Amino acid sequence: MVEKHEGRETVTILFLCVLWYIVSSSNNVVGKLLLSEFPYPMTVTMVQLTSITILSGPFFSLWGVRKSSAEISWRYYFRLIVPLALGKFLANVFSHVSIWKVPVSYAHTVKATMPIFTVILSRIILREKQTGRVYLSLVPIVGGVAIATLTELSFNFIGLISALASTVAFSLQTIYSKKVLCDTGLHHLRLLFILGRLALIMFLPVWIIYDLKSLIVESLSVNSISYNVLGLLLLDGILNWLQNIVAFSVMSIVTPLTYAVANASKRIFVIAVTLFILGNPVTGLNIFGMTLAITGVFCYNKAKYDQRQEQKKITLLPVYTELSNGSATLQGNGWSSDKHRLLAV
Repeated sequence: MVEKHEGRETVTILFLCVLWYIVSSSNNVVGKLLLSEFPYPMTVTMVQLTSITILSGPFFSLWGVRKSSAEISWRYYFRLIVPLALGKFLANVFSHVSIWKVPVSYAHTVKATMPIFTVILSRIILREKQTGRVYLSLVPIVGGVAIATLTELSFNFIGLISALASTVAFSLQTIYSKKVLCDTGLHHLRLLFILGRLALIMFLPVWIIYDLKSLIVESLSVNSISYNVLGLLLLDGILNWLQNIVAFSVMSIVTPLTYAVANASKRIFVIAVTLFILGNPVTGLNIFGMTLAITGVFCYNKAKYDQRQEQKKITLLPVYTELSNGSATLQGNGWSSDKHRLLAV
């Protein structure tokens, strides 16, 4: 029975990972095709947020995704939830600008720098210290991205800055999302729904002022918005929502290391698929830079995992403390014992 359960779980994880890779690469290809014909990254973001808002509610109710039992104060809401929604919107917009301006393969190579920003921001915000191996693993990431940048045939400065900005925003989201999930007990999919809906409401006036006027003018011109663009917009929104659902589902059933490795492997898959389908020109040195950066991400994930395991061992090690009355306590693993019994053991 145990073997059957483990086998079924393995098949489920493999199925979800394959589905995640396919949906993610499809979303990136559709996004690139869409932005090539329809250069409105903010509108694309708003469509994605609308998809999350419309589809998530009924789906979560049908799937039985639990709600938080804790009350979230307005102060906490404005202090953490609202900034997270702002970060989600900006991260998505910058991400779309990056794949609009540069090839998807290069954008994903730049996004491989996320561990660097995570380490820096964790140090500044959470005062977290990393091991030497973690810092060392960042070297191939920096080197790989630098090589890919210098050899990128379709290089665009705005695309590079946008990819870096989206990576910083996603790093901040990761750090603060963990805090919110721990503080409130929210299900991670519920948090996705809340952030998507809030970002949509917050930036609807901005979109109306910034993009809607241009869209109305374009639709009334000779080059009106085609049904092809509308179809790509709808497909992009659905794929983005599905990618979030599958990614969070994988995250909920595997270890952090497995998820990190699967995510890095997904990035390789996306780069390979987009290179094959979209056919942007690359050199051998460019591919070497991409490979080096992704290898650095794998090394970072392994170093972080080893660091966590060492911290767990330190936490679980018993600490023997002798008291004034001759008795002793054993701290660190929840047990206490008599001095002579400890010595006998």
